[in-house]
Amino acid sequence: MSSIESLLRAATLPESPSARLDAEWLLAAALGKPTSYLRTWPEREVPADCEARFVADLARRRLGEPIAYILGRQGFWCLDLEVAPHTLIPRPDTELLVETALRLLPATPIDVLDLGTGTGAIALALAHDRPNWSVTGVDRIPEAVTLAARNTARLQLANARFLESQWFSALGGQRYAMIVSNPPYVRACDPHLRQGDLRFEPGSALVAGEDGLADIRQIVSSAPDHLSLGGWLLLEHGYDQADDVRRLLAARGFADVHSCKDLGGHERVSLGRWS
Repeated sequence: MSSIESLLRAATLPESPSARLDAEWLLAAALGKPTSYLRTWPEREVPADCEARFVADLARRRLGEPIAYILGRQGFWCLDLEVAPHTLIPRPDTELLVETALRLLPATPIDVLDLGTGTGAIALALAHDRPNWSVTGVDRIPEAVTLAARNTARLQLANARFLESQWFSALGGQRYAMIVSNPPYVRACDPHLRQGDLRFEPGSALVAGEDGLADIRQIVSSAPDHLSLGGWLLLEHGYDQADDVRRLLAARGFADVHSCKDLGGHERVSLGRWS
């Protein structure tokens, strides 16, 4: 048997900018321990079955598979979420959408809709921080809806629910005080689709036509039929798409149209109020 430290020293991940941290996460998961255990007991020997799992997971990571898919978990907001290859991996950038939504409306009871919910990350973050909000998440992929429901049950959030729906198709005449979405917005020709984690994530959740705006156009066009008077539509988009998204919102009749910047100074969320 090998020690914790010897396994970590031998771990090589040439494609990863965080090789040591990746190896620590994988070994901790194989042992069923927190990463702090590795640093506290580096001389401890690793059982053969745990070492075998670590070696297998390390091989997957060497091929570029995202850590989140290997571990089946990803942190988002203050939540620990189950993830799977049929959903996007929740990213810190999307927390700007959550922050904006939480600032926009009070904690009084309202109905909120999350379009293209995936793991349920956005919906569950809002439901967690606003217990009086009733949050519905929809996704066209049945497996994503099932996964989001599992996350809800594990987090014990009674004010969130998930439905299978192609955007608004299954919602009838229901109206909401707020609609949020992190829809596909990557251009079909974007070279990043062949790099890093994106190679392993579902293309249907990333790509939206030649200009990346096909799904945003559809959402902006249909959202007024599902917004209460004065309700807000919030959209995450690419770092260079804010001007286009603001024009789409204004042309559809939304008021108070503006964008919010991320920590890097890029406009990544645009929103408008239906009046």
